[in-house]
Amino acid sequence: MTTPILQAKNVHKTYRLGRVDVPVLRDASIAVNRAEWVAILGASGSGKSTLMHLLGGLDRPDTGKGSIVFEGRDLAKMSARELDQYRARSVGFVFQSYHLLPELTVLENVLSGAMVRHGRIGYTARKSALCERGEGLLGVMGLSHRLSHRPVELSGGERQRVAIARSLINQPSVLLADEPTGNLDTKTGEAILDAIERLRERDGAEDRQTIVMVTHSRDVARRADRLVELVDGRVRSEGVAAGAS
Repeated sequence: MTTPILQAKNVHKTYRLGRVDVPVLRDASIAVNRAEWVAILGASGSGKSTLMHLLGGLDRPDTGKGSIVFEGRDLAKMSARELDQYRARSVGFVFQSYHLLPELTVLENVLSGAMVRHGRIGYTARKSALCERGEGLLGVMGLSHRLSHRPVELSGGERQRVAIARSLINQPSVLLADEPTGNLDTKTGEAILDAIERLRERDGAEDRQTIVMVTHSRDVARRADRLVELVDGRVRSEGVAAGAS
């Protein structure tokens, strides 16, 4: 049996709003296999983004109520340094907002993720190889002609493609994408998903990028290998996505 690369095991997450406890996740579990594309589908407020934040180590489950496990290790048992390394090396993040630095060029924005991981000295030593990888990612994204442009010169779809390339510069084990097409029109969103599929198709089936993508759109979810549906903080259904081969 294949061991999942990333799991949420019976997690609960509650937020305190004033004097009121608001439960967001209730005994939610999900297992993601290596090279798999999983779509987490649900309405606004169903707990999708909260689950994504837990999987990425950006937040923790309620104490004693569930665990997040990456390659057999519970994130709660990692030191602060190990957790920082997990977020910088093992997972890549893409959000609705692009979070590009306006003063940097497209290529510099992509490489900024590598500088965070390696530090200035480590980045300098690897700069040539990193630039080559960054240019390659942007090429697959259809942005080879935009390397020297600033974010203000790009469309929304182009900015999101830059953000995706940046999230992959460190070759993360898992790409976590939270509504990556949520701010885009349908045509532009389809182009983003096409670009993600091209990235996965570059490698053999076993080496494909593992992806967990949050979405409220069934059309987006159909692109995935498997669909997990959240309703009121609980996993209500799982199945093969309509577009999976």
